[in-house]
Amino acid sequence: MQSHLESEIQFARQHNIGDVLRRSAVRFPDKIAIICGQTEWTYNTFDNACNQLARHLLASGISTGDKIAVIARNSHGFAAIRFAIARIGAVLVPINFMLNVNEVRYILNSSRSKMLALGPEFIDSGLEAISKGTAIEITLGLPSEHQSSSVKTDLRFEGLLTGDATALEIHLDDRSLAQIVYTSGTEAMPKGAMLSHSAVLWQYTSCIIDGEMTASDVILHALPLYHCAQLDVFLGPAIYLGMTSTITSDPSPDNILALLEKRGISSFFAPPSVWISLLRSPLFDKTNFHKLEKGYYGASIMPVEILTELQQRLPKLRLWNLYGQTEMAPVATVLKPEDQFRKAGSAGIAAINVETRVVNDDMLDVKVGEVGEIVHRSPQLLTGYF
Repeated sequence: MQSHLESEIQFARQHNIGDVLRRSAVRFPDKIAIICGQTEWTYNTFDNACNQLARHLLASGISTGDKIAVIARNSHGFAAIRFAIARIGAVLVPINFMLNVNEVRYILNSSRSKMLALGPEFIDSGLEAISKGTAIEITLGLPSEHQSSSVKTDLRFEGLLTGDATALEIHLDDRSLAQIVYTSGTEAMPKGAMLSHSAVLWQYTSCIIDGEMTASDVILHALPLYHCAQLDVFLGPAIYLGMTSTITSDPSPDNILALLEKRGISSFFAPPSVWISLLRSPLFDKTNFHKLEKGYYGASIMPVEILTELQQRLPKLRLWNLYGQTEMAPVATVLKPEDQFRKAGSAGIAAINVETRVVNDDMLDVKVGEVGEIVHRSPQLLTGYF
């Protein structure tokens, strides 16, 4: 049995996803952390909101280890529930909002989620999904970018931003489960990749170092936060460092271009298809990109002709290609700016906290030009499948 001193030392040295925001709030209390629609939160306000949410989650019957599923578009509410869940040692289960009712029900049952948090656009489909037998006991309404939460759920986000905002003292091992992210295979139903706090935090540091991220970056999150790319490659590191984040649920070219200018965005991630749509927009040449310096892409290679066009039309922009998989939390390899043309089409080299090999069926490295399977070794690796 641990002594009191050992317990206190363990608590003092703990580091989990919930601590990331708290530490940034200490360093940058009055700096703007989140901008979403008409909502602007400083780091201190954001931190207090997450503490209030965390306390209300506990009061509603959620305990350490309970699963909380989230179906919502990007919003300040999504960001807040993410960190509140982490602070009480509950487990986030983000769900693709494009799934149908039966697919959602499968994930809810597979994950044994106890609470379902729903954005206003998904209230009816979410309630239908739980109407035919799931473990869901509580529903929580989240706001969207431009709309408050629904009155049809047991709890409403706005009603939980009240009461005690002091930090909770919950002892949480960094090896504890932080999230279950469902990833689809080609031959079976989606599998839930279990990621610990430690795995996600190691991945944050890989992104920060290899992506050359800094606290002075001003970042736009326009791709869905239910996906581990936007959530853990960009939102998590942004909060870790103390960036200012603009969150939007509208990834249309016109909205992205407007926000890039209006918010003075310096850092932005999107797949090549979105970068191409920006280039083809009639508004592109009317947009002031005075701050945009760091561009990130993934999911597919960037065609050389698009790299060339971006270089010509946005000469200050430096680009990174990030390759990964859900099981790696997710970034595994990085193609850095200096290699975009020299190694065009490449996934780059292993991220700083990752070892990557290409092997045959006997786990022997294949020769250059031979086909093999990619394998990784890293503290970012999943714990297993749920």
